[in-house]
Amino acid sequence: MGPASPSTSPQLTTPDQTRSTNKMAMAMAGRSSSTAVAVAVAVYAVALLVSTAWAAATPAKPAAGGAPSMPAGPLDIVLLGAKGDGKTDATQTIMKAWKNACAATGTQKIIIPAGNFLVGALELSGPCTSSIIIRLDGNLLGTGDLNAYKKNWIEVMHVDNFSINGHGTIDGQGPLVWEKNQCNKNYNCKILPNSLVLDYVNNATIRGITLKNAKFFHLNLFNCKTVLVENVQITAPGDSPNTDGIHMGDSEDVTIKSTTIGVGDDCISIGPGTKHVKIHGSHCGPGHGISVGSLGRYKDEKDVEDIQVTNCTIKGATNGLRIKSYEDSKSALRATRFVYDDVRMDNVSFPIVIDQKYCPNNICAKASGASKVVVADIVFKNIVGTSATPEAVTLNCANNVPCQGVQLVNVNLKYTGTNNKTMAVCHNALGKSVNVVKELACL
Repeated sequence: MGPASPSTSPQLTTPDQTRSTNKMAMAMAGRSSSTAVAVAVAVYAVALLVSTAWAAATPAKPAAGGAPSMPAGPLDIVLLGAKGDGKTDATQTIMKAWKNACAATGTQKIIIPAGNFLVGALELSGPCTSSIIIRLDGNLLGTGDLNAYKKNWIEVMHVDNFSINGHGTIDGQGPLVWEKNQCNKNYNCKILPNSLVLDYVNNATIRGITLKNAKFFHLNLFNCKTVLVENVQITAPGDSPNTDGIHMGDSEDVTIKSTTIGVGDDCISIGPGTKHVKIHGSHCGPGHGISVGSLGRYKDEKDVEDIQVTNCTIKGATNGLRIKSYEDSKSALRATRFVYDDVRMDNVSFPIVIDQKYCPNNICAKASGASKVVVADIVFKNIVGTSATPEAVTLNCANNVPCQGVQLVNVNLKYTGTNNKTMAVCHNALGKSVNVVKELACL
């Protein structure tokens, strides 16, 4: 967490007081100098008394988004010395622009113009006394020197009213370091830097930009409230390791609209403690689909509630709509009130999956099978298209806490291969099937 930004000085006079003082001074213009001086002194004394009283009644730190003030320095990183040549380190110029914007009031806009700007770790910390917009029309290139990062690449922390928009790109240059990712061999591996991280950020908008080739996750939201991701492109090769498109945890009121994601891991990953998520009109593929979980890996995880995925397309992904929790879960939590409606699958390996016996890298080899994660009230409605494997529906629920309230409504998925028939594999799942093709109606 970075240091809090300095507060701006309190306003000494109101605009009306200033106008009154100016009028009185102008009225003295035609009088003798001695009289004018005497009156001016009296006017100043009165103004000082009034301004002192006003300052005492005015908070020392104005609320973010209040009356605008002039920042201490430029907000265009080129004016601060940045060079868009793809070679010169622009880290400090962006940090300086952030400091100038954060300490001002009103709405302040940081400008990253056209060009290629090489950037190391950025800790953009609040709280700020302004609302900040980053206008990204250039390309930010993440250095391949892993020693330049403490943890993440671009991290925005403890900020209210934050936006990043434009036509530029946040390019993690992941191909430079992906070979150093050992997470496919060791589940407790060292995590490479995430590209864009929002921690404890309220009222944020990310619009229009492209995130590309992250070293690890592209966009990570933690403990955020009221976030809109709209018209964003997220792209990485389908075989790139752990390059999730959007991950969120302990966050609330997240909306993802008209966004296209093709990566090497989950297109969208919804972690513990997340509530009120709406994903609409978006495209996923390649990748591992739109996932909830994994849940139950750590102690004290919180419930996941009210997830809506509507009018989306998933193409060429290994999974479609997936809920996964550990077989030997360490937390007691609920995953409940999910609605998946109007989702088209195009050659997706496993279109619908609930897996309460998730166990990557065989770390659960001695699992007791006694899950503590409850999965309930899950609706799959108007899910159509094609499956790349015969197993179009998989409901693999725990023996001790069966899935409850699962609904398959208007589900029509067909295996595109030969020699096998489309099927559903369902264990310990309770619910109902309505207008579902015969081979998938397992509830």
